[in-house]
Amino acid sequence: MNLYDMLLDVKIREYGCSLNQEIKDIKIDSRKVESGDLFIAMKGENFDGNDFISSAFKQGAQVVVTDKKCDFDNVIVVDNVRDAYAQICKNFFDCACDKLKYIGVTGTNGKTTTVNIISNILKENGNNVATIGTLGVKFNGKEIETGMTTPDPYLFHKLSKQMLEEGVEWVVMEVSAHALALKKLEDVKFEIGILTNITEDHLDFFDNMENYAKAKISFFNQKSMKLGIVNAHDPYCKAMYLYPKVPMICYGQSTSFDVFAKNIKTGFDGSEFECDFLGEKFKIKSSLVGDYNIENLLAGIAAARSIGIDKDIVKKGIRTLAPVEGRFNIINLNGKNIIIDYAHTPDGLEKVLKTAKKLSDNKLVCIFGCGGNRDRLKRPIMGEIASTIADEVIITSDNPRFEDPDFIIEEIEKGVKKKCKCITNRQEAIEFAMNKYKNKTTIVIAGKGAEKYQEIKGVKYPYSDFDVVYNCYNDTRKSFKKRKDYPFDDENE
Repeated sequence: MNLYDMLLDVKIREYGCSLNQEIKDIKIDSRKVESGDLFIAMKGENFDGNDFISSAFKQGAQVVVTDKKCDFDNVIVVDNVRDAYAQICKNFFDCACDKLKYIGVTGTNGKTTTVNIISNILKENGNNVATIGTLGVKFNGKEIETGMTTPDPYLFHKLSKQMLEEGVEWVVMEVSAHALALKKLEDVKFEIGILTNITEDHLDFFDNMENYAKAKISFFNQKSMKLGIVNAHDPYCKAMYLYPKVPMICYGQSTSFDVFAKNIKTGFDGSEFECDFLGEKFKIKSSLVGDYNIENLLAGIAAARSIGIDKDIVKKGIRTLAPVEGRFNIINLNGKNIIIDYAHTPDGLEKVLKTAKKLSDNKLVCIFGCGGNRDRLKRPIMGEIASTIADEVIITSDNPRFEDPDFIIEEIEKGVKKKCKCITNRQEAIEFAMNKYKNKTTIVIAGKGAEKYQEIKGVKYPYSDFDVVYNCYNDTRKSFKKRKDYPFDDENE
């Protein structure tokens, strides 16, 4: 593509090269640069691309874009390199995003479920829909793993162009706080933005809740959005509703809100309630469980009705929605309820455990851990929550990444208010619970949900909580005796 066309709407301070030249591709990793590429020099968490400009030129970079002064030829200096990167990628892929309709969902918890609710309603309406989020990118039968909730600008715009070419009309996507802080979605226009809640998470990156909340709230501005939909139960969301920068609709379980639920019935088999959307009343039945999912459903209803989808199609789209993979998935094994959920924040864990306790008279057991190289402050908080709500707690490993899993467990233990069991190996922790607790027990396995790997020292090993549960059940169905190589015995419980 011609460099001049790639730089349309980019705020350039100065340039030391001809803008009338062809560029082969865009790279942000100097090691991957090939002859004819444009190299974007950005500062990341671990490295500064500006330190590798010389290497990029040696690799064959034709032009470098940066927002820092440097002593090289063929360099373009811009006001903000992340803004420029997003705009350059948009231009490179023919501004395909301008021809698609986007609904973005941000918030600490509930993003994936809300995206799936809206997507299913749109599909029921006959629309060709794509989804982007924690579970990857899905459209037209394709499933593409991106490794992050919101893809980087290059992949996002590349996928947008592919979606457009394949007939996609709507894109319903999760918008992470990191994506907003790093300007990944600059100059992308959203029909609707939804804010589910703001609770503690990612403070390793944002330092404090104020910065984290500002990143989420920055999504709601007239430049990028036509309508905002917010959960008015959340203090941050309520403030946005009172001082809006875009037209706003609020939802929740209060009759004073624009969209609310009443006459709620919920159980392990799903939920029923009466929805009031701006005075329009209709009954909703869903397989989703728990009060927090009622709120997710209200957000989805508000979005669908706001873009004109008929209420009967909304009702059918919700009724036919299967439980979202890794979100309060219930497995009943001989009277023992196993709940697998992605809950990995204090608020998420509390909601899942309270829901499980409310729906069951059985003993409640919680198995969970915390991810390594992430927000350490939440570890003892989650330990306290688990030990306060659950009858028994087993602390284990999540994705330790480059941290010592035993150290992470020790930090979780600092908040625990009762005796608990610590089993570092996650598979063994689940097997222990499956063998120890027989019928009339509810076991919540939290933290990983639908993830199919466990990340240890930079390697993603194949792993699934679902596989461990089913494999253990198949083993124990014949005999509940422990295997000879089982490393724990009852005396250490």
